[in-house]
Amino acid sequence: MKTPLPGILARLFTTFLLLACHTGSALAQNDISPEALSRLPVDSWPTNGGDTFNRRFSPLNSITPDNVANLKGVWRVHLESGTEPRHSGEAAPIVHDGIAYIITGDDDVFAIDILSGEKLWEYRANLSFLISTVCCGWTSRGVGLGDGKIFVGQLDGKLKALDANTGEVVWETQAEQWEAGYTITAAPLYYDGLVITGFSGAEKGIRGRIKAFDAQTGELAWTFYTVPGPGEFGHDTWPQDNTVWMDGGASVWQTPAVDPELGMLYFSTGNAGPDFNGSVRAGDNLFTASILALDAHTGEYRWHFQEVHHDIWDYDAPNPVILFDITLQGVERKALSQAGKTGWIYILDRITGEPLIGIEEKPVPQEPRMQTAATQPYPIGDPFVPHSIRIPPEGFTLENQGGIFMPYWTSPVVISPGLAGGSNWAPSAHDPRTGYTYVCGSDKPYIFQAAEISTERPAPGDDYTGGVFRGSVLPGLGVLAAVDMHTNKLVWQQHFTDQCWSGITLTASGLLFVGRNDGRLTALDSSNGSKLWEFQTGAGMNAPVSIFEHEGTQYVIAYSAGNSLMGSTHGDSVWLFSLEGTIDEASASEASGLSGTANNSINVAAGIPDIDAGKEIYLSACTACHGNDGRGGHGGGMDLVNASDYDMVVTVVSQGRNNMPALGPVFTPEQLRDLAAYVSQSIAQP
Repeated sequence: MKTPLPGILARLFTTFLLLACHTGSALAQNDISPEALSRLPVDSWPTNGGDTFNRRFSPLNSITPDNVANLKGVWRVHLESGTEPRHSGEAAPIVHDGIAYIITGDDDVFAIDILSGEKLWEYRANLSFLISTVCCGWTSRGVGLGDGKIFVGQLDGKLKALDANTGEVVWETQAEQWEAGYTITAAPLYYDGLVITGFSGAEKGIRGRIKAFDAQTGELAWTFYTVPGPGEFGHDTWPQDNTVWMDGGASVWQTPAVDPELGMLYFSTGNAGPDFNGSVRAGDNLFTASILALDAHTGEYRWHFQEVHHDIWDYDAPNPVILFDITLQGVERKALSQAGKTGWIYILDRITGEPLIGIEEKPVPQEPRMQTAATQPYPIGDPFVPHSIRIPPEGFTLENQGGIFMPYWTSPVVISPGLAGGSNWAPSAHDPRTGYTYVCGSDKPYIFQAAEISTERPAPGDDYTGGVFRGSVLPGLGVLAAVDMHTNKLVWQQHFTDQCWSGITLTASGLLFVGRNDGRLTALDSSNGSKLWEFQTGAGMNAPVSIFEHEGTQYVIAYSAGNSLMGSTHGDSVWLFSLEGTIDEASASEASGLSGTANNSINVAAGIPDIDAGKEIYLSACTACHGNDGRGGHGGGMDLVNASDYDMVVTVVSQGRNNMPALGPVFTPEQLRDLAAYVSQSIAQP
């Protein structure tokens, strides 16, 4: 049907008005000063953490525990991006001057008008389907904003600046090469004329680093290597008789924090490489599994604290660092905290890096073949997840009750917490009034097993883990906890029936917003964790929300898109909520991924499978959970070594089993045929 000319003109005029209303204000982003970005956000959400302290705390209080039950949708926008099995939606929306900016797992970026829900512009990254060095699902955790630009870190290793008014590319730089294992999943940080980003890829034999670029031109300003080289402080914590340090890991998974008064930048790092075999890297292996402070303008080292010496458990630190001020023993202290995969919160003085509550070095069990560290840091206070297993899982005997820092060698050992947490990437939040930090974590043991490995360098982009791990031995539970930063003691704690994988945002009225894998966005009472409101978004609610006020109304904005590691239903929705909203929640069938198609149906094509096509599908959709070689990935998928029965693979992929979701509706019949053939003929061992 043809659209009448007046209708076309009306739409063009509306779009012109929307863009005109925002042109001047977008350019006013030049006025975002370091001091302004460190204040609690009110009429915007200008950084990934809400402010450069990463507190994820909104001082707004119009939405309260008494009226939150009236919260409804104002609008819902479908982005039509990032919906494939490989994608995850983990991005916190950035909001500035009435415009929301959101990025999908395909690195596509959208600008949306807050009042109308109109898409003002969109940027398509057009990433190659063949990018094969992404660790844990295709994802981005957000964009950066400043200097009239939107900054985008991409999975192909490019950093781009988009015009905030139009979405046009202003500059781009190949910050690192994805073929060498480097990808960007964290939201870049704009700070005082610089764009700062870290790089993922420790499982691919990278040497970790964080870089700063000139926001105007994209020129490199400084680089800090998180694995120090010869002559640099910390290099002596790596072997001197091999070059393992060149592939030593220490990814930077999250957006850093900045204290403008001190001029210091803070972030934490990932595991050492190879992940699960310490035999070739004797020493503490700085700066892996550490918290680091740098000069924000020059990248010069200031201090570090290592959470795990000589890590062999993938106990990296992907949770964003939080800055806050707190009174301890009558003295106002500048503090920093980081919630680790170990299940502890590490509380430090952000000026010196010294522990504020106390952290004790304690002896731990040893495995000489792993070159294990003699002691590990134990923070004084309470862990927010269990550090042992009460009952052995079937087929295993527990050593040291499966407790934290239990070593292993080439026989499988079950250990808690596993590498999914403690606390993984999903951000924590801090209440500056009470001194409580709220953590979204997981109680999930994993099986660890080393493999023989040489000291030869891996080929660029190859897996470099030195062992295998599996997470299907016991079901994973979510943990939500409030911890008092005055004492590092639990205030309250509760279990979810599934892993907590979305992050937390907090308000001054006492509300704690957290998403769930089944599609619900929930609001909890921050004083005790009791649920006050829930809203079905239609897909896995696996991203932290942002909260702001616009023209006198308080809003909550959420990206609902699902997650490849959690097996949650995929989608493409951005929801805006307020007390004046009128849109009801999505249907239960949409949230379960059914959408009129039975999950237990099997529809596989006949004919000769295309093994090469099956490999592409596997590398794109399956490696996050099962690994490139099928021995297990970060999603805790089963070992596929015995998956040689083609019909069985078709059935399990279609109908699901244990932690494996039913993916029958996701693949075409031809894709299912080709994928099952590749797994059964190429991944499985005869």
